[in-house]
Amino acid sequence: MMRKILVAPDSFKGSMTATKVCQIIAETIKSMDESCVVDMFPMADGGEGTVEAIVFNKDGIIKKCSVQGPLGISTQVTYGITGNSKVAIMEMAEASGITLLTVEERDPLETSTYGVGEMILNALDEGCEEILLGIGGSATNDGGIGMLSALGYQFLDKSGNMLKACGKNLELINSINDGQVDSRLKKTNFYVACDVDNPLIGSKGATYIYGPQKGGTPKKLKILEEGMINYAKIVKDYRGIEVAHLSGAGAAGGLGAALVAFLGATLESGFKMVSEAVDLEDKIRAGKYDLIITGEGQINHQTLHGKLPFGIASLGKKYNTPVIGIVGSIGVGYEPILDLGMTSVFSIMNRPMSLQTAMAESETLLSDTVRRIYKMIRYLM
Repeated sequence: MMRKILVAPDSFKGSMTATKVCQIIAETIKSMDESCVVDMFPMADGGEGTVEAIVFNKDGIIKKCSVQGPLGISTQVTYGITGNSKVAIMEMAEASGITLLTVEERDPLETSTYGVGEMILNALDEGCEEILLGIGGSATNDGGIGMLSALGYQFLDKSGNMLKACGKNLELINSINDGQVDSRLKKTNFYVACDVDNPLIGSKGATYIYGPQKGGTPKKLKILEEGMINYAKIVKDYRGIEVAHLSGAGAAGGLGAALVAFLGATLESGFKMVSEAVDLEDKIRAGKYDLIITGEGQINHQTLHGKLPFGIASLGKKYNTPVIGIVGSIGVGYEPILDLGMTSVFSIMNRPMSLQTAMAESETLLSDTVRRIYKMIRYLM
């Protein structure tokens, strides 16, 4: 009996890309059953691997350019362009991510999203008219003024002097000059993968929730919060948009606020944005698959809040297709997903081991797990 399987995992962060996971699963199954049809569909939910997933599934290309990193030092970044050359796919962490800095270098008063704006300009130079942007993993808390400055906006103090676009200067902004803004932005549509609902200001806002991990001390956080309050007021006066308590405005140190207020961006769940970009539901509907295999590094209670395995499980349930999740580890609170479309979940760890060992042996562990699962499937199906 010929079986047809869709393999649509996320990356196993730090050890295997989604594409590598697909390849290992497909190769293992084909080694056991040559007649089985295995379609590879590497996925992401707006974070790490988003560019790779969309480029792979839409026959796109990878572009490279040099931009300013979070502290103004030149860095090489990559982003994707889909096969029709009209849509750019970016991860803001490429230009302004926390992993670009050592712990000692992290300082939310000084870091900037300027490089994100430079990536956008590069895509416009390539003829792109639509930007899909994942905004997780930032090192910044500048409200997005760095990105906006690269795009031509000028932020001025009371004396009319142009301010350096970084977190410490948010409280000094008195007015905004848009005379130099790139005119192509008016014809560009922005869609942003945002899986957090934090507002811009307050105890659950950008500064107090995410600032400490970016190097924010209590003194620095107080300065940044006062700056964000001033920034929200300026944005409301200038754009007529209330971003202070807007859901998602606090994402990526306030970058969400800038994208909505200045670029007209739509904030979406990461899975929704990526799955629509690659036409995942259409593929599942038309594919008539016997089984879908998905997975990620860990499945836990957070998976139910829009993460990739939950999205895949929901589509499996909708089209009456069993879904198996293969993960690095099974965390606390994952059980409800078994009633929401996930048929079963398997960890690749086959013995007590450290995280370091599991990551080092991840490819072998994954192949071994798939072999055991597929042997059962052949017996049952």
